[in-house]
Amino acid sequence: MREAVICSPLRTPVGRFGGSLAPLSAIQLATHILTELVARTGLPGEAVDDVILAQGYPTMEAAPIARVAALNAGLPVTATGYQLDRRCGSGLQAVLNAAMQVQTGVSDLVIAGGVESMSNAPLYTEHGRRGIPAGGLMLHDALSRGRETVGGVNYPTPDGNIGAAEVLRREYGISRQEQDAFAVRSHRRAVAAQESGAFARELVPISVPGRKGATVVDTDEHPRADTSEEVLAGLRAVMLKADPESTVTAGNSSGQNDAAAASIVTTPERAAELGLTPIVRLVTWAVAGVDPLHFGVGPVPAVNRALSRAGMSFDDIGLIELNEAFAVQVIACMRDWNLDPEDPRLNPRGSGISIGHPIAATGARMLATLSSEVVDLDVQFAIETMCIGGGQGLAAIFERV
Repeated sequence: MREAVICSPLRTPVGRFGGSLAPLSAIQLATHILTELVARTGLPGEAVDDVILAQGYPTMEAAPIARVAALNAGLPVTATGYQLDRRCGSGLQAVLNAAMQVQTGVSDLVIAGGVESMSNAPLYTEHGRRGIPAGGLMLHDALSRGRETVGGVNYPTPDGNIGAAEVLRREYGISRQEQDAFAVRSHRRAVAAQESGAFARELVPISVPGRKGATVVDTDEHPRADTSEEVLAGLRAVMLKADPESTVTAGNSSGQNDAAAASIVTTPERAAELGLTPIVRLVTWAVAGVDPLHFGVGPVPAVNRALSRAGMSFDDIGLIELNEAFAVQVIACMRDWNLDPEDPRLNPRGSGISIGHPIAATGARMLATLSSEVVDLDVQFAIETMCIGGGQGLAAIFERV
């Protein structure tokens, strides 16, 4: 098969839930990142064969969002598009799908990434079309409902992802202090990266309208410079009423966030023709399924499969980008790999706990950060991986070009 390389991965800043990016819809975020990606690279619109964007909480305001965003961004009607959902792995899966299209010769150049506006996730009903039932209509919150139904009828997850995280806490014997200490390290790393300008290469500022005029957002909103273990220790565990020993808090968990990210996936030859600069190439990837109540350790079999396919081990890897859905989940994965959670290769610029976790955009955001890190830290091979609600893990190995 042909080789697939990644060029010019970009992302918007990550906004807090209800924060600076909340006035913007998912389609506006997606349109902005595609517009900027094309403008910054000088990519001719007619060179784009397909656009793949992930979205975890879609509405019919833009269906499918990739095609609509492509048209809104000024790409020609020949640029097709579709959206996909593998929950937390969606943004990476979009890039991997693009790579497969390029590798097999179906496409020569694809723009791929993800977008999420969790601040604007819909409230919905499926029953209004058949008349108003007695007692009125029940509106479901898409954010919480998706976490409750993701295991289906045979693998119920009534307590959502937090309940599953507490399962790992009990089974692995991971303390609250360990989780809080990990969360503080994540924030400190993200804040240090902000202050040093390390995110500058991957970030695209975005203008947000307001009553007093537009505001340009150019910095991730989620990292907290003022956090500490003492501050986090004062937060109440989310499931404390149901389980007095629970430890998962808002402070040692990822955020609910807004962002968009995308990159160009093509062959080295096509990149050279268009004046694009590849940063990494896809070596291999893997997906794995686990019990939905153990979804947090999904990265373990996925990474193990990817390493095996590549004929590699962790000794060959210079960078590990493991999304932080929960501190307890990251610690559990690292234990299974016999790696230290303080390993300097792990998330050197923070991840979901500090930068945020805009579900379908996260994998594409991580790839943008990884692409900056392999250059700045002089790394040859890197792994990107994440757990996925409902019991999956996704992993990809990239090599610096």
